Amino acid sequence: MSDSAFEVAADELRSFIERFERLDAEKQDIADQQKEVMAEAKGRGYDTKALRKLITMRKKDRNDLAEEEAILEVYRAALGM
Repeated sequence: MSDSAFEVAADELRSFIERFERLDAEKQDIADQQKEVMAEAKGRGYDTKALRKLITMRKKDRNDLAEEEAILEVYRAALGM
């Protein structure tokens, strides 16, 4: 492999790594912001565990969610809950 080809490959590799590192830093910033939102909601008296559950539910397809809830209801009834 020639020196110029190695230099190009090294530059490209460095570029991929730096892009990944920037995205990782952005991901951490977003996670920090999400924590702040939940802390604010908790400070206003909201149950953050319930909020997280609602967020998870909103991500699901309506039909999948309805099926999951129906199954849970059957299981609850079977357990006398």
